[in-house]
Amino acid sequence: MGLVSQVFSPADLDRLKGTRAIGHVRYSTTGSSNLKNAQPLMVDCARGQLAIGHNGNLVNAGLLRDELEQKGSIFQTTVDSEIILHLLAQPHDSSGVLAALRNIQGAFSLVMMSEREIIGVRDPFGFRPLALGKLDGAYVLSSETCAFDLIHAEFIREIEPGEVVIINEDGIRSEFPFKVEKRAFCVFEYVYFARPDSVMGDVTVARVRTEMGRQLARLHPVEADIVVPVPDSGNYAAFGFAEELGIAYSHAFVRNHYIGRTFLQPTQLIRDFNVRVKLNLIKEAVAGKRVVVVDDSIVRGTTARARVVNMREAGAKEVHMRISCPPHRFACHYGIDFPDPEKLLANQCTLEQIREYLGADSIGYLDIDGMVKATGQDSESFCLACFNGKYPVPVDPSVDKFIMERRRQRLNLLASTQEQPELFDSLR
Repeated sequence: MGLVSQVFSPADLDRLKGTRAIGHVRYSTTGSSNLKNAQPLMVDCARGQLAIGHNGNLVNAGLLRDELEQKGSIFQTTVDSEIILHLLAQPHDSSGVLAALRNIQGAFSLVMMSEREIIGVRDPFGFRPLALGKLDGAYVLSSETCAFDLIHAEFIREIEPGEVVIINEDGIRSEFPFKVEKRAFCVFEYVYFARPDSVMGDVTVARVRTEMGRQLARLHPVEADIVVPVPDSGNYAAFGFAEELGIAYSHAFVRNHYIGRTFLQPTQLIRDFNVRVKLNLIKEAVAGKRVVVVDDSIVRGTTARARVVNMREAGAKEVHMRISCPPHRFACHYGIDFPDPEKLLANQCTLEQIREYLGADSIGYLDIDGMVKATGQDSESFCLACFNGKYPVPVDPSVDKFIMERRRQRLNLLASTQEQPELFDSLR
């Protein structure tokens, strides 16, 4: 648990010997965030050693886990990624591996490792990114191309939606075991998640975010003295906004790079404190001025409200909020840790109510058309579910609730066998 630099020392890495490796830094969105859920997950099975790193969420995880448990599978974690390992560990030939992958539904970009090969998988909708590179004659896989830049690897191409690449000592080959689906790349990768120096869809993320700022300025112009980004994800959108309207661009917020994401903290009290620690305001930069604050998104509204309060306390004459994506009104089931819709500010409030809650003089969101236009692609290429509620892969939360309730009932029944041993037969 923790930052890579804190977990792995040079001495630790020196002890790792071999010709292949996979790693992962993702926190858990399905299952709790604790050490047993850390990835890559590894198992010993009839096929030998298998390891997996998974980005995304499976929408049929509850059903699959329930089926596997009824067949005798024993799970060691609470993450959906372990389900994939159980499917792959069942004895079958190499074509059976591809058949096993066809059982999973939802968002998944995978890197898997066996004793002889590394396998990269991208779901048929292409929700999450996955890229292929080459370094000194060896192939490398990464969720983002910026990783290739850091190790001086050559970026070859993005893994196609529905593609499985198998890399071993004989080279690389591709398989397409999935049914062809309509593409649904997560547009929020462009808005927030991806690093600005990564290339996605043949365009750098920084360029897209800058264009989102320009689109936002055309849609919601405002007379102001300075444009202030909320670092770091708002930097490029704010630059585009300021450039489009000819307003001065100012880094009035100073970010503390040693604190995690505030919207992931377990309680509102901790989130409120971390918001103050995360960004500090240079007061003289905004005192007496009309300020436009540009951020990439508003989830719960805690952070945005604190920004406005800070501006007011520093003596800003006006504070205008501009958001470089549409309002988040719906939960994400494909790998982004958005809360239940009831906790999303835009799901519960009108635009005017949001403005009043934040304490801003005005507020403006980029619309879906402007956001998509900034990418240079069309809306048919993206998943926009968190904005419009149209889910590319059907999701039925009631199924998981039913499965969890049945699991609780089995556990209660198991507990009762301590006093009534004859009930054990019914558990079988």
